Amino acid sequence: MREKVRLVSTAGTGYSYSTTKNKQKTSDKLQFMKYDPKVRRHVLFVEGGKGGSSKKR
Repeated sequence: MREKVRLVSTAGTGYSYSTTKNKQKTSDKLQFMKYDPKVRRHVLFVEGGKGGSSKKR
């Protein structure tokens, strides 16, 4: 029921987080303010495709 997704930084650094979401309850794309260590501040992360890997990039 839950699907792995990748959250990609909108700062353009290429940094991403992986998480899961319930597709039946959440049909739109996920968006979170999370910390991007490459720019050293919180930026918007949006769902950017399938295949969330287990390690952060």
